[in-house]
Amino acid sequence: MPQTELEALLREASLRVTRPRVAVLEALQAHPHSDAQSVVEAVRSRLGSVSTQAVYDVLKALTDVGLVRRIEPEGSPARYERRVGDNHHHVVCRDCGAIADVDCAVGSAPCMAASNDNGFQIVEVEVTYWGVCHDCRKA
Repeated sequence: MPQTELEALLREASLRVTRPRVAVLEALQAHPHSDAQSVVEAVRSRLGSVSTQAVYDVLKALTDVGLVRRIEPEGSPARYERRVGDNHHHVVCRDCGAIADVDCAVGSAPCMAASNDNGFQIVEVEVTYWGVCHDCRKA
């Protein structure tokens, strides 16, 4: 059986390839910014019976090795995505909670350079833009 891209990612991260891990990665590939319950439902629709705890464990393992990013917009459950390693940001709709990616701001954008690093070596910046999405504005 040929090795899939997702299986290769798991092996490169020194994780064993399991059906739940592959199913979680597939779910997040199809539906970025999903909350854990949405991932559970997607995995169950693909594999059948899988415990909620198993999916949470997979999400934690994938996050720990950097294959998945966990974001926590204020007032929303944690969300997960496969887009990692590029320091992109997010825009969140204040009305419906929809989330979209925003590529890293450039130039003199706010928050890109700390006014005082307090002795920290800054390696990543997380910016959340808040607004109202197109669908909610139309409603």
